[in-house]
Amino acid sequence: MELTELITHLVFQLALIFLAAKIGGEIAERVLRVPPVLGELAAGIIIGPFALGGIPIGNFGPLFPLPHGSGNGQPAVPVSVELYSISQIAAIVLLFVAGLETNLRLFLKYVGPAFLVATGGLVLPFLFGAYATVYFGFAGSLMDPHALFMGAVMTATSVGITARILRDTKKLDTPEGVTILGAAVVDDVLGILVLTIVVAIAATGIVSPGQVTWIGIKALGFWIALTGVGVLLSGYISRILLSFRVEGGGVALALALALAASGLAEAFGLAMIIGAYSIGLALSPTEVAKRVREPLEAVSHALVPVFFVVMGMLVNVPAMRSALIFGLVISILAIVGKVVGSGVPALGVGFNMRGAWRIGLGMLPRGEVALIVAGVGLSRGVITSDIFGVAIMMTAITTLLAPILLVPAFERGGRGTRKL
Repeated sequence: MELTELITHLVFQLALIFLAAKIGGEIAERVLRVPPVLGELAAGIIIGPFALGGIPIGNFGPLFPLPHGSGNGQPAVPVSVELYSISQIAAIVLLFVAGLETNLRLFLKYVGPAFLVATGGLVLPFLFGAYATVYFGFAGSLMDPHALFMGAVMTATSVGITARILRDTKKLDTPEGVTILGAAVVDDVLGILVLTIVVAIAATGIVSPGQVTWIGIKALGFWIALTGVGVLLSGYISRILLSFRVEGGGVALALALALAASGLAEAFGLAMIIGAYSIGLALSPTEVAKRVREPLEAVSHALVPVFFVVMGMLVNVPAMRSALIFGLVISILAIVGKVVGSGVPALGVGFNMRGAWRIGLGMLPRGEVALIVAGVGLSRGVITSDIFGVAIMMTAITTLLAPILLVPAFERGGRGTRKL
């Protein structure tokens, strides 16, 4: 495909995505009385390559064709690299703005509890996923790559989806909100370790403790260093960004900083969105955060729906049919694993039942993180298309269910922490 033709195709794709996102969000909010993110996800499923978007339109062909080699049990991202890249930039903007809106002092207060919440939300789902895969006959033992990869997929938490829900409900600056986001960040670090171990076992049957330790130190160390250095230099960064007189200079430079931090995070083994959130969090108490927040909100309103529509496009409904019962059981275990695994530790670190319920639900959506883990297993030939379909089903159900349950949990009101 020639460059001009490629760009033209991408422009039409984005036009339909923007239209579908806003129509879906409007229907969700006005008619169904549910969060707009659900409408955006549903719109992605409807117009995606596995549904209407895969139908040829005359000589133009499908608007959202499956990339070469995708589908039928092949690599996990069934949209073009260009479109997926734009969606990831949208996720970076979302998490950067979420970081700017988070109370840094409150976040630091709850970072310890967040670690315990993340650990509980990783161990229980992993065990559930691995044991269920063996029980249903899709794996011979707990060390079978099928069981290990299903366990790894179950540990994921999509911080992007949770951040959107918390922003829409204006609950980012609550004890539960900062604990959920902090736990989701820690969960990403721990999830990388789990995935590393699983890939090593699948490839060689053994794993090097030294390799795992080094990856863990590198990932966790970078996150702490980025946030710490960002906090220490936030005053200087704020003054430098505000010193530019050109119109929009502060906004553009803030975005440049977020993108740079995201790229560094990926280079050190973390998800890009973790870098964006960390640098936004570091800048949150500064003057530049107050100045750029409103214009960045406008950018966010335009771009972020692209991320959720593309996430919906990744859902391959036909792939779920071959292991429907197993998929439903895995989905139920995924819900219980996160709600209980994350909620019970929350009870031990100062939250009451109401707060623990909110935190458990906030850790529920798997989103793009689970798809990435499943994609690694599929692309390496370690898991089959039926196991991948189950992972897709679990991801779709938990991602769609989280806003439905989490929003009312906050709207009912009430204190989420125990009175001292």
